Amino acid sequence: MADAPHRSPSTSGPPRWRRASLWGLLIVLLGIAQTLLVLLALNYETTRAQDRTDAVASAMAAQVRQRLARNVQSLQSLLWNDPDLAPWRVAGAELLRHRRELVRIEQRDAGFEIHDVLQSPTLPNLFSPIARGALGLEAESACGVSRRTGSPAFSRSYFVPQPAGLGLELIDLCLTSSGTDGRPAHLVASVSLSALLEEAYAAEPAPGHELSFVELDGARLARTGSVRGAGVYRAEQGIDLDGVALHLRAESSEGRPHLIPNLSLALVVGLSLALFALVILLGRDVRRRAAAEERLAEALAFRKAMENSLVTGLRARDLLGRISYVNPAFCDMVGFAADELQQAATPPYWPPERVAEYTARQAQRLGQLGQGAGADTRVGYETVFMRKNGERFPVMLYEAPLVDSAGRHSGWMSAALDVSDQRRVEELARQQQERLQATARLATVGEMASLLSHELNQPLSAIASYASGSLNLLDDADRPGATRDDADELRGLLRQSVSRIAEQAERAGRTIKSVHDFVRRREQAREVVPPASLVEAVLPLVGLQARKSGTRIEVDIATSSPRVWADRTMVEQVLLNLSRNAIQAMEGDTPALARVLRLAVRPLDVAVPQAADAAATPGWVEFSVGDAGPGIAPEVAERLFTPFFTTRSEGMGLGLSLCRTVIEQHGGALDFDTGPDGTTFRFTLRAAPAA
Repeated sequence: MADAPHRSPSTSGPPRWRRASLWGLLIVLLGIAQTLLVLLALNYETTRAQDRTDAVASAMAAQVRQRLARNVQSLQSLLWNDPDLAPWRVAGAELLRHRRELVRIEQRDAGFEIHDVLQSPTLPNLFSPIARGALGLEAESACGVSRRTGSPAFSRSYFVPQPAGLGLELIDLCLTSSGTDGRPAHLVASVSLSALLEEAYAAEPAPGHELSFVELDGARLARTGSVRGAGVYRAEQGIDLDGVALHLRAESSEGRPHLIPNLSLALVVGLSLALFALVILLGRDVRRRAAAEERLAEALAFRKAMENSLVTGLRARDLLGRISYVNPAFCDMVGFAADELQQAATPPYWPPERVAEYTARQAQRLGQLGQGAGADTRVGYETVFMRKNGERFPVMLYEAPLVDSAGRHSGWMSAALDVSDQRRVEELARQQQERLQATARLATVGEMASLLSHELNQPLSAIASYASGSLNLLDDADRPGATRDDADELRGLLRQSVSRIAEQAERAGRTIKSVHDFVRRREQAREVVPPASLVEAVLPLVGLQARKSGTRIEVDIATSSPRVWADRTMVEQVLLNLSRNAIQAMEGDTPALARVLRLAVRPLDVAVPQAADAAATPGWVEFSVGDAGPGIAPEVAERLFTPFFTTRSEGMGLGLSLCRTVIEQHGGALDFDTGPDGTTFRFTLRAAPAA
């Protein structure tokens, strides 16, 4: 009996001591293994990053050498092949256009005076801030080396200021010839270090690296690359040139590794064997407990993660309508705690004024379940909930039957979405739409004012011209010696002039009405019009301007042209605008005898789908207005139909834009052909169906 207390510690102690020793040994081994793995992985990644940077520096240095060698070959060919100035300038300009790093090429004589210069099209004013003569010392030194060695030589780099506080770092490449047979003694090419780096980078991309030319003291001369270097992994390569040495630096944007990217296979195998023996010993004691705890922890963590990550409120109700479960998102939505919701007989988030309605709806759902009609029903509807502070907010609620593990219907599962933000955005969008419509109406008023100003200018000018002519006729009638025949002729001319004034006034009224309808974008007053009447209506006004400029008018209307369905006033305005533009285009450089305005109308053969009544299928009629002017420049042709774009100081730039809009509203198309012999505008109108 006395020995029992002494045997109990001896029998129970060793297992606890052994278990503690095994756990301690396992922890030590794991710590050593992880430390070694981290150190090895860091060293491996550092070495790989540095190797990549070294490879980039080597590749870029080779690319720079290759480009400089090609430039030397091209310049040698340019120096020796053809001494004539014109072919030299052509070949040199072509070289500057294709080699972006070359920004200037100079021909210098034996006295180092500039004979001829070619500038890069990208830097036409390279030495405008500081004259070339003030920066020629480096080029002269390079040419001295080239004369002594008989081979191309490079100068040291020098800085050339540019406007706006910028500048370029350049080196000069000098090639020397004998200077006989009229050839220049020196050919000096200025090379941009930044462009040289960019071209090398484009030919040999190095993403994630910054490339730069540096001096021996580390000063940066030029750089390129999509990102800045982090300064951790850096490699430099020397580029030995004749007369100078460049230093190319490559810096990686990568920093020092912070994570373990991969593991060493040999170390993993060795440590795994040692750990495997320990795990076998420890697994006998902790396997079942660890497995049960792991399953329980995973289940709890998974459920907790789902509950915390959801932004949709979840609510479960039993068959009596009482809340059995809510997730945190639902609690945050209504402002009540889970205990408050589960203990309440009536949900506290129901607005008091709607409790009766919601109670009846819940009873209806339970009644459907009792009739066997609701077990597979999934319903989505919008309702209103109340927060704890009394705020009402809209909710989209989706309900589905809740089935237990035995397949029995045990209640309802609901998903609630707070749609108050969505309703707020919809209201904001509605207000924005109303403001946009108001702005559009203001813009329409401005467009109407511009169009009326442009379109009324022509009939008002005609009225002023006829009125001025009438006054001149009245002055002639008052002269001494006027006979009765003169008075009769005067009355006829005045009657004709007044009738023309009335016609133009009526035309101005029609223009105001048509432009008003045009701005309101509604169906305009269309009618069946013969094409000849449209041309004849604008001929008097066109003739006035044509006689003033000495232009002949040729009219060619095909007799087979059908009538068109169009707004007479607006189409006449299109013809008048195109005719006036054609006459003005010939007033400059076109000789007087060659000024011809051609107006033509012809039916257009366009394949249309066969209709049930082929005779009633309308075709198209093409109107063309051509001139004999110098044509339209390409840069002007691209913007010809842009509103408010004009090449005349007195123009508003609305004529052609309005013409295209009018023709497109008629269902046709307006385009043009231009060349050195003239320009022709063509537009199409749909032919009216046969009566």
